[in-house]
Amino acid sequence: MAFTEFRPLDEKLLIEYIKATPSLSSKIGNQFDDLTIKEVGDGNLNFVYIVVGTSGSIVIKQALEYIRCIGESWPMTRERAYFEALALKEHRQLCPDHVPEVYHFDRRMSLIGMRFLEPPHIILRKGLIAGIEYPLLAEHISEYMAKTLFCTSLLYRSTMEHKRAVAEFCGNVELCNHTARVVFSDPYRVSQYNHWTSPYLDRDVEAVREDNYLKIEIAELKSKYYFFLCSVKELKLSYMGISTLALVISGVGIVLQSYKEWILRTLEETWTLFHKKFTALWDQHKGGSGEAYVPEIYNNPEIQQLVQQKFMKDLFHDTLGFGGLWVWSMLRILNQLRMPENEQLVNNKLLNLQKCF
Repeated sequence: MAFTEFRPLDEKLLIEYIKATPSLSSKIGNQFDDLTIKEVGDGNLNFVYIVVGTSGSIVIKQALEYIRCIGESWPMTRERAYFEALALKEHRQLCPDHVPEVYHFDRRMSLIGMRFLEPPHIILRKGLIAGIEYPLLAEHISEYMAKTLFCTSLLYRSTMEHKRAVAEFCGNVELCNHTARVVFSDPYRVSQYNHWTSPYLDRDVEAVREDNYLKIEIAELKSKYYFFLCSVKELKLSYMGISTLALVISGVGIVLQSYKEWILRTLEETWTLFHKKFTALWDQHKGGSGEAYVPEIYNNPEIQQLVQQKFMKDLFHDTLGFGGLWVWSMLRILNQLRMPENEQLVNNKLLNLQKCF
């Protein structure tokens, strides 16, 4: 069967697609009689299939022309799959120990085929909800963040190289606008897509919508999001806040004091290790092709230290700001795009998020 134009896959079509794609069929030993296929997409945007056979396994991810959790009433370009595949491939080159391999990408089908991390691996968020302590979490996350953030910035790249990459990713404007809407706009106005744990958070929602000073700060962060998306700080606005403060919201449903203390320690360790690794990369490559701070101008140890201190201070400040917004909106406290953490709060009869701390 030829797949010459886009079509949404079901299990039957998925098997036919794998058969017609050597880079995928080879990963399961070209054996199709014993395959088990499970759709496991628990996110908001895409469909995800785990394909397992006796000779191997793969994950297939397909983007459709709408937001999965809402339906066709909220259209979304399938091109988001292209940018995801592009980012995965680049990040794997920069940090191969912590990024799964992409075996195949089909732009026409908006489909990514990639490595399946077999059990006992589980999604980190689910492990945190279950109260599992990961002793290497801070070490691994900080390494991933340091390598991918530094090596995709003007601290490492020449202006020409950086602008070419920025121009490529600027095509992802629709998904960026979607993120801006659900993070910077909808939670602070009446919107059909808003959803929260009512009636327990009704007063909190009203307070947010009436907080003028908060709205001013949000406008500033929104401006940074759009402006810095194509600059040296393009990734920091999301990765730092998501990776660190997501730990907090994932653990709030756990009532054990010892676990909450572990989460806080992990947050601190993540930032400390990231700071150390990021600045070490900076020092290592300060005479390289990066053009954010050219050596002929920033040419003595004192000013180099001052530059690093200010950069990292600003980075930490923005991490708290964007991370806080992510917890409130993108981690679905006041949003249509809900996550299991929030539902667990209800199931545990934790009537107010503040009581978790």
